[in-house]
Amino acid sequence: INGKRILVTGAAGSIGAEVVRQLLRFSPESVVMLDQAESAIYDVQNELKSRDKADNTEVVIADVANEVRMRNVFSTYQPELVYHAAAYKHVPLMEENPSEAVMTNVNGSRILADLSSEFGVRKFVMISTDKAVNPTNVMGASKRIAEIYCQSLNAQSDTQFVTTRFGN
Repeated sequence: INGKRILVTGAAGSIGAEVVRQLLRFSPESVVMLDQAESAIYDVQNELKSRDKADNTEVVIADVANEVRMRNVFSTYQPELVYHAAAYKHVPLMEENPSEAVMTNVNGSRILADLSSEFGVRKFVMISTDKAVNPTNVMGASKRIAEIYCQSLNAQSDTQFVTTRFGN
C-alpha cells in the first residue's frame, strides 16, 4: 500500500469509508474515493480534512455502471490497487428493484474488473457479502455473480482478483 495509487469505490458507504481510513494509515501515494452519493462522500472528505488526512485523496463522483466514466477514471488516475466496495446492499430494496441490483452489483463489478485487467491494476479486492453464500435473494445472487466473474479473470489476467465477504 505504501506509495501506491489506490481506487476505492463506494467510498461514501460505511465499509468503503472505513477502507479509506485504514488505507491512509499506510502512506499510499494517493487514494481516489469514488462514489455516486455526493453528500455522503462530501461528509467523508470533510471528516478526513478535519483530521488532516485528506492531502493525498481525490474525490470522484461517478456511477460504477457507467463504463465511459469508469474508463476515464482509470485513464486519469492509473490505480495500482482497487478496493471495490460500491454495491447496493439492502435486501428488501433490491427485492423491489432487481434491475438496479444487477446493473450496479453485476455490471458495475464487471466493468471495474475488466478495466482493472486492461489497465494493469496489480490487485483488485472485491468486497462482497455473506449473503452471496447460497444466495436466497436478489442482492445475494447479484453479488455472487460478480464474485464468480471476478474470480474467473484470475486465469487470464495479470491482475490478482480477491474476494472478501462482510456479514452482519
